[in-house]
Amino acid sequence: MSLERLKRTWEKPPKLISLFSGCGGMDLPFKMAGFEVVWAIDSNKYACETFKNNISRVITHNSIEKINIKQEVPDADLIIGGFPCQDFSLIWKRYGLDVERGNLYTYFREFVKQKQPKAFVAENVKGLLSANNHQAIKQIIQDFENIVEPGYLVKPKLYNFADYGVPQFRERVLLVGIRKDTGFNFIHPPPEYGLNRNPYRTAAEALKGVEKVPHNNENHKINPKTQQRLAQIKPGGNFSDIPRNSPLYVKGLISHVYRRLDPNQPSSTIIAGGGGGTWGYHYEEPRALTNRERARLQTFPDHFIFEGSITEVRRQIGNAVPPEGIAAVVKSLIPLFQEDYIKVDLYEMSKKLQGMSIQQRLKRAESEGFEQSLQLI
Repeated sequence: MSLERLKRTWEKPPKLISLFSGCGGMDLPFKMAGFEVVWAIDSNKYACETFKNNISRVITHNSIEKINIKQEVPDADLIIGGFPCQDFSLIWKRYGLDVERGNLYTYFREFVKQKQPKAFVAENVKGLLSANNHQAIKQIIQDFENIVEPGYLVKPKLYNFADYGVPQFRERVLLVGIRKDTGFNFIHPPPEYGLNRNPYRTAAEALKGVEKVPHNNENHKINPKTQQRLAQIKPGGNFSDIPRNSPLYVKGLISHVYRRLDPNQPSSTIIAGGGGGTWGYHYEEPRALTNRERARLQTFPDHFIFEGSITEVRRQIGNAVPPEGIAAVVKSLIPLFQEDYIKVDLYEMSKKLQGMSIQQRLKRAESEGFEQSLQLI
């Protein structure tokens, strides 16, 4: 969904707190929709500079553990953020809730508990669903739903952002919590792209004209041997295309290594870090993608300028939520803040949801969106 379609004016703009903000990918669609970011925080100074220049200058460069919420943070109608996800990722070995970073969601919960916003949106990687033998997601939802009255109803859903207009296959979990006394029945929006829907946006479509963008568009230094390897890899392929008897062959690698874009498909997931061979590679030229090309695949507008070194900017882009990926979520939340909806009994609904398994709740989120899409036909 285009960010431009979110633009609107408010008599009294909803106030938003942003946690683990990064460069502001999750914040951008809310800003476009007229929400006022009143407080934000991130521990990376370069991400904070990017946020200041593109979203709001209210961001605090600090560790969330050091914040006195009551004294330092204003009230807000909505809290959003992607609590650190490395320990739930499917790419690397996972430790989940057993390490400090895996427990940083508790600070998110404390913000919700103290500020009692009408809603919150939390983002994390797909690996959250299976971390700690499937217990992490269950514990996290329970912790949010155990916040005292009026309490919150939490609806999880696994998104593939390619289904929502992002030219990239990127699966992420969104937890949307609604304060029960609002009576607002949030429904995760149904997919708009893919099989039997609008065609996926492709990498070639996303990168059209990107060479004309002046900012964050430097080519990376590339090892001549890497160029030789890329010459043997077809568009959409990876290291496994290199013949096993070739001196350039490398074995035992994950599929992200020496992955070239397929121009006729969305890209594979843009990642934040990793060593040689993990930068993502162009489908025509034997080179790594520029950061602006990565930003295009993440649906950042060209006027969104990132601060920091090439490696630092790569990290910011790879860690970000693609703005257009959650634009439909933003649109679905707007009636709550406009007070333009029919109220339902969320207390009763919450009891029913809590009696379901996580898999059942995920399936319910899918079916609710599908039923809503049928009503709109």
